[in-house]
Amino acid sequence: MYIEEKQLKDFVVDSGLVSKKDFDAAEKEALAGKTSISNVLVRAGKIKEEEMRRMQAYVLGIPFVDLKNQKIDFDILSLIPEPIARKHNIIAFKKSDEGLEVAMTDTDDLAAIDFVKKKVKLKILPRLTDDESVKRAILQYQKSLKAEFGDIIAKEALNLKTVSEDSGESVSESDLKKMAEELPVVRIVDTLLKHAILQNASDIHIEPQEKEVVVRYRIDGILHDTMMLPKNAGPSITARIKVLANLKLDEKRLPQDGRFKIEMNTEKVSFRVSILPIYYGEKTVMRLLRENISGFSLEAMGFHGAGLEKIHSALKQTTGMILTTGPTGSGKTTTLYTMLDILNTPDVNISTIEDPIEYQMKRVNQTQVRPDIGFSFASGLRTLVRQDPDIIMVGEIRDNETASLAINAALTGHLVLSTLHTNSAAGATPRLLDMRAEPFLIVSTVNIIIGQRLIRRLNDENKESYFLNSTEIQALAKMIDLDRVLGFLREEDVVGKTATWDKIPFARPKKNKDDSDCFEGRIGIHEVLKVTNSIKELILQSKSSDVIEERAKKDGMMTMVEDGIFKAAQGITTIEEVFRVVNE
Repeated sequence: MYIEEKQLKDFVVDSGLVSKKDFDAAEKEALAGKTSISNVLVRAGKIKEEEMRRMQAYVLGIPFVDLKNQKIDFDILSLIPEPIARKHNIIAFKKSDEGLEVAMTDTDDLAAIDFVKKKVKLKILPRLTDDESVKRAILQYQKSLKAEFGDIIAKEALNLKTVSEDSGESVSESDLKKMAEELPVVRIVDTLLKHAILQNASDIHIEPQEKEVVVRYRIDGILHDTMMLPKNAGPSITARIKVLANLKLDEKRLPQDGRFKIEMNTEKVSFRVSILPIYYGEKTVMRLLRENISGFSLEAMGFHGAGLEKIHSALKQTTGMILTTGPTGSGKTTTLYTMLDILNTPDVNISTIEDPIEYQMKRVNQTQVRPDIGFSFASGLRTLVRQDPDIIMVGEIRDNETASLAINAALTGHLVLSTLHTNSAAGATPRLLDMRAEPFLIVSTVNIIIGQRLIRRLNDENKESYFLNSTEIQALAKMIDLDRVLGFLREEDVVGKTATWDKIPFARPKKNKDDSDCFEGRIGIHEVLKVTNSIKELILQSKSSDVIEERAKKDGMMTMVEDGIFKAAQGITTIEEVFRVVNE
């Protein structure tokens, strides 16, 4: 069923979708890069993937199926286990007397077809599809698994042994360990962790209440109630998590922090564990950290235009500081790691000092802070500069000493990347001044400051377009400078040179759709403040963040809220989502 390149060329060129010149250029690139011509054409945007797949299906004489808006019966979908479906891009979608119809991106994958045939004992009828169809179908596994996981947990919870918290008798560590290793509690915790990974959650909250234990997942920045467990499940689950994170089982009066790692579908996920004593027991919060950071790009994270150019320019410098700012969970560390990924070439030595190490990177020397033994950011940074680094990443500047050492490292021939907890990019310099950093040292070292937040993306399937009326435009004009944003949109060719606000289509969730179904994933909104000569003067005069921001805007900086409206005008998110995040 292999398609000869000549056969494909004749068909593609004859169809008029791609010119002969573009096809010949793609052919040369494919030969040099040892990839297929179809991949090159799709990647270059010369033809849509679905159109290419339809042509391949026609040439091969195999039906093409589009699953993007098709709801598949879970009994049929689950005939192929989710890991196999994900690994081989194969989806079972229709069963008939003739056999089982499966959608594939590669109908030559005979091993996958043979596996499914042996498992279901039916004749397999391969159909060609595109990557987006497979991706949407795999999401259906996740939604259906939610109900299945709920059933597993409810069943196992009935088998848990009850531990009385009110008897006044303390349970020994050995008894707690036995309780943590019982099959029902192991299954419950494994199920909670796997479900959280499938749901793409960033945090798991396990909260004991008066009469039950509430489990909540943070998905795309918003907490959702996921499950209610019986009250007696709380101590067992906490004990199991303590075993995984290597924490003290019999310590229930003091907070504890730990970490563990699991592997699922070839993906390694670290869980950062925090346990806090509360009135009804111990509350557990786990942060999920996916260890594979490669594949991120600044563009995919939402950087664009002049802001993106400023970052690339700063990354070419061999000395100075690049700072990212924002509240907890705003993606600062991911931005730092993405920049490190760009800088990570064989000719530089990169060292980091972090708390904790959130992602593991090849060829980067990563060091974990250990405050309990006196190994702080400051002491680690002192040692790092003696390790002959070219680039240093400091997880966070928290105190005077770390700020002073980071600035000194930037002054002595190193490129330093770090984060600060401030609400805006302009707020970074007053924060450094609060840490008693000298103004003349700040202006000598800081190259750019990035402020950021994360907003939820609308998914294409459940959004609709609309136009702002005059009342909505007037309301928006009270919150931002519409002429500035329109100028940015025109500058980056998002809208035409004569476009006006009443003619720009915005996006919103479809009516009668659940909010959680309309948003999928998150993207950053940013402001990139370049420390220009005019801003250096203001820093030397210890001016406020408001004054610095006004000057940066005059220098051409797009603020976070302006970037949010920019992305809303692109149909990526809603205006309401932008203001929800910015006003938090």
